[in-house]
Amino acid sequence: MPKDNVERAIKKASGADAENYEEVTYEGYGQGGVAFFVECTTNNSTRTVANVRAVFNKFDGNLGKNGELAFIFDRKGIFSIEKAKITMPWDDFEMEMIDGGAEEIDSDDEEVMVTTAFEDFGSLSHKLDELGIEAKSAELQRIPNNTKEVNEEQFKANMKMLERFEEDDDVQNVYHNMEITDELMATL
Repeated sequence: MPKDNVERAIKKASGADAENYEEVTYEGYGQGGVAFFVECTTNNSTRTVANVRAVFNKFDGNLGKNGELAFIFDRKGIFSIEKAKITMPWDDFEMEMIDGGAEEIDSDDEEVMVTTAFEDFGSLSHKLDELGIEAKSAELQRIPNNTKEVNEEQFKANMKMLERFEEDDDVQNVYHNMEITDELMATL
């Protein structure tokens, strides 16, 4: 998510004349049957739903009913940790993460990604604090259970739709189940 969206949302929420904001979610389909899950924070849900519907319509998608697509996505906690900050033996680190609720631990030369269930997010965060390991980032995401293959035309339309959603100040996060290949990315 673009940093300026986060900063705008923080400014809006912390302003002295701040209005009441609510979190709302919208679900719908894009080109090729790709599922989109849109998380928003708004002070005017009528405006927000109209904007979200307009984006879906512009790109030949359609806004669905709430709850219609939620089953396609699992809510997960994702922690990113610099590998250099882990000073204990790797096996001990893995055991500590599992004790803290980790479901999956992936690493490369520089970074470790730890995935946890939504309900274990707090306990894993606490476990990292207990071990004195600072996460580079920690966030909740919606991870698709399956991905949808699309052709080049559908991919481009869905990417434009995704970009349009992210331009909306009310939209905080957009998740989708579109399979993105290197070949498709090269077409942008």
